[in-house]
Amino acid sequence: MKDFDHFEEPPIISVKEVGVTYQRKGLFHSRSFDALKSVTFDLYKGESLAVLGRNGAGKSTLLQLLAGVLRPDRGQLINRGVQAQLLTLQLGFDAKLTGRDNAILSGILLGLRRSDIESRLKQIFEFAELESFMNVPLSTYSSGMRARLGFAVSVYLEPDVLLIDEVFAVGDAAFQAKSKQVMEDKIASNKTIVLVSHNVELIKKYCNRAVWIDQGVSKMEGSITEVCRAYSNSASIDHQKHA
Repeated sequence: MKDFDHFEEPPIISVKEVGVTYQRKGLFHSRSFDALKSVTFDLYKGESLAVLGRNGAGKSTLLQLLAGVLRPDRGQLINRGVQAQLLTLQLGFDAKLTGRDNAILSGILLGLRRSDIESRLKQIFEFAELESFMNVPLSTYSSGMRARLGFAVSVYLEPDVLLIDEVFAVGDAAFQAKSKQVMEDKIASNKTIVLVSHNVELIKKYCNRAVWIDQGVSKMEGSITEVCRAYSNSASIDHQKHA
């Protein structure tokens, strides 16, 4: 685990009372929904920050905010000149194009230069175990093959801040083990990581700090031990109430 007992430099990203509201439009009326109500925390260079919360707490919305895909409706998100990239599978995939062309397109949309992605195509398809399918239309790929290709492209991202959602267990058991090892290597590196996961043991192993989001509100920010303990205790209490 990276050691961050104190911070000598200012945060590279600051989130201050941020909120995001979605409009749900129906046939005769529309409703507003607060995906995030008020979230506050800081992200520092070189740390691994875990984001904890139940399904529907707003974790995915938060990652999209950090990546610049969404803008907050309320509060402030201050990015001090860093590139934050969300790892996502099959971004920009087009079934009519070949695997090769899709890898190039996806890599460009994820922020890679075309020349960089082209120079790595052989490695990407070897990693995805799809060497013989490079020039075959994506429409002939199975869903598992598409997921493996999307993961292989994402492996080569090198942004300032890597945003990781818990969506990377793809392929058969052997490929899952390989992809899991790659992601754990990235998390354990000196890169700045924001990790969304329900796997508390993984979080404890690789993250030094955590922010806990509950119903769109940042409930706690602090050391990984303190936040995980509070989150687990809360989950146990809620489970007993509904037992």
